[in-house]
Amino acid sequence: MTTSAKPQEQQQHSNIPHIAVTGLSKEFGGYLAVNNIDLSVDPGEIFGFLGPNGAGKTTTIKMLAGLLRPDQGRILINNHDMASEPIICKQQTGYIPDRPYLYEKLTGQEFLQFIASLYHLPADIFERNVDHYLKIFDLNDWRHHLVESYSHGMKQKLIITSAFMLEPPLIIVDEPMVGLDPKSARIVKEIFKKHAAKGGSVFLSTHSLEIAEELCDKIAIIQQGKIRATGNLTSLRHEAKLEGSGLEEIFLELTGAHELQAIISALRSQ
Repeated sequence: MTTSAKPQEQQQHSNIPHIAVTGLSKEFGGYLAVNNIDLSVDPGEIFGFLGPNGAGKTTTIKMLAGLLRPDQGRILINNHDMASEPIICKQQTGYIPDRPYLYEKLTGQEFLQFIASLYHLPADIFERNVDHYLKIFDLNDWRHHLVESYSHGMKQKLIITSAFMLEPPLIIVDEPMVGLDPKSARIVKEIFKKHAAKGGSVFLSTHSLEIAEELCDKIAIIQQGKIRATGNLTSLRHEAKLEGSGLEEIFLELTGAHELQAIISALRSQ
């Protein structure tokens, strides 16, 4: 989650990638979870980050959000180095985790005020943006209720509100649709599209290939800690030699999930 960048700053850095990662690696007890990856996310881009369970997606996301320190490599957020300028990088980034951890003894309004105070969000922007997002997420009547009384989906919508109210240039999001009803999921998709259309960027990790295919301008597939392929849907089809196929078939081909493909074929033949 971040403070909003000044409009002139966004315009000045419009050609600078919102994320530029080189040689990023992270090891846990001898296990190389992320292995020397490179990636870049440009302004105006929704970037999909896909991979099987245990491929290194969440570890990568936590490093991009400044929650984990890499063992090797470099992370630039809007041309600021995460290692030497972590506060600035975090101010430029809105982070939406897959499991929202919130202060449950606060009301929704108090939680949002607390987050806004950390980033020195001006009161007028806070009021305008909070009113907007709580209204479209049907949370207005719940804003003065304790967070502990919220459902999982409501907590997810509150954390999404807390990120977007700050107007960050970059949003990093891990499984954004978990727990959301179809209406809210549709709203979140439109929020992502609008954010990108205004020059922001979204780094989106998801297991939903349908969501990635619908939203993402570019996709990276990570497997066993390494980037297996990066590109738009057309270039990924070409790499997988599956012209005209959807992302599910491409994903299975590029990640070598031949056993699953054999099981699916067997089930369909019964």
